[in-house]
Amino acid sequence: MSDNNIQFLLNNELRTIVNCDPNMTVLNYLRQVLNRKGSKEGCASGDCGACTAVLAEVSCSTKATSEKEQLTYKSINTCITFLSALHGKQLLTVEDLQQGKKLHAVQQAMVDCHGSQCGFCTPGFVMSLFSLNKNLPTAKIYNAAAKDETLELSLEQDIEHGLAGNLCRCTGYRAITAAAKEACFTDDVDQFELQAASTISQLKAITATNDMVALHSEGKSLYIPATLDELANLVELYPQAKLLAGGTDLALSVTQGMAQIQSLIALGNVNELTQISETEHTLSIGAMVSYQACHQLLTREYPEFGQMLYRLGSTQVRNAGTLGGNVGNASPIGDTPPVLIALGAKLVLRRGQRTRILSVENFFVDYKVTQLEEGEFIQSIEIPKSDKRKQLKVFKISKRLDDDISTVLACFYLKLVDQKIVEVQIAFGGMAGIPKRAFLCEKALLGKTNCPETIAAAMASLAQDFTPLSDVRASSEYRMQVAKNLIKKCFYEISQASTNVETRVESFSVQRAFNA
Repeated sequence: MSDNNIQFLLNNELRTIVNCDPNMTVLNYLRQVLNRKGSKEGCASGDCGACTAVLAEVSCSTKATSEKEQLTYKSINTCITFLSALHGKQLLTVEDLQQGKKLHAVQQAMVDCHGSQCGFCTPGFVMSLFSLNKNLPTAKIYNAAAKDETLELSLEQDIEHGLAGNLCRCTGYRAITAAAKEACFTDDVDQFELQAASTISQLKAITATNDMVALHSEGKSLYIPATLDELANLVELYPQAKLLAGGTDLALSVTQGMAQIQSLIALGNVNELTQISETEHTLSIGAMVSYQACHQLLTREYPEFGQMLYRLGSTQVRNAGTLGGNVGNASPIGDTPPVLIALGAKLVLRRGQRTRILSVENFFVDYKVTQLEEGEFIQSIEIPKSDKRKQLKVFKISKRLDDDISTVLACFYLKLVDQKIVEVQIAFGGMAGIPKRAFLCEKALLGKTNCPETIAAAMASLAQDFTPLSDVRASSEYRMQVAKNLIKKCFYEISQASTNVETRVESFSVQRAFNA
């Protein structure tokens, strides 16, 4: 394979892109170059889902000692996905689903349940349903949902999350949700499953040489390194180049801000950055691991962290956005940095052949300014495993429940012994130009008893920790009041949980005495 080509499968057809503008999105490529008009542009910001398509890639499923290669399907917002994301993958659009005169099961479900009126959003919904259908447990498992309320509730939650990134202004979601349920119960084997072995073989052939892609067009350059060493060399050679992780924020500078990126280094094919490992005390998450890919692991260690991740964008955004990108972006309203700061997470930073360790807390200097040196990038994030003696509380305040940017995000990680606060780390996002600790608030709590007076003192001290800004999302006064209220909410929930435990223990003791 030439090292100057982006190669991918469009359905089952091999496509090669020899030269391209690094700023071209997959949506513009589909509509303007391929004349595939099923995918629509509704917002150009990854919010409405009208542009949704699906990427399939080869992954390994490890069971016992055997590994089985399979295809994983991910819905994406093509309006904020650059062409570099296609290399070595299969791209599926709504035009690919129908086989002959027969509609795909998800298309048929939308017809049967009257899930479309004007039709503008329908292709995006269909592709989200297709991805949902591919990622849910088999229909045989969910066939029990009719008799099992827990399974039924789980299915409804999966559908809600799967469709949260798609907007419909005329049909109403009841019909679309009904179509989703119908599609999930199908036992149909589609053409993609039948052709899976061939697709895997073709995708592996594209990446077999492990060559770096380098494209140049009209003075602009795109590099897609295949190894960590290649990436390190490129970042040193072109320190001013933009590093592209998931692109869920960077792409907005092009689609909304009309910027033109002159030099782009895409990290998506560096396998070393997609690895997750763990030791007895630490989780190590590669900088290119998506929110979706690390969700289960983080939920296992920190359930509240996992719950917050489900509110970070939509499924399409979580499939693309990465933990390393959320930190490296250095946004004061990034959702994960306050949590990582409170947990004491560290970054492994790479420059050439050298690495160094830096705490997430010390990574941020000023608005959009970090401690990264020229030619340096984030390699991985190291997160301490949970301490069962501590409690984590995460609160995200936003105008919408799903798929919205934080106004304020608060994270509390603390340890109480006999209602005395013996350890506490508190971090906020949206309260300053960077995500940061609330040191004076922590001082007001440390060593004190969990009582109204202590909480009031902590709330008052917050005004000395932060001077929040006013912007289109909220005023400074609103942010400060919300942040104070979240301190009260945190300790209220802790007290309620403690009361419930004591009540259950007391009830259990009484029951044992009665039975005796």
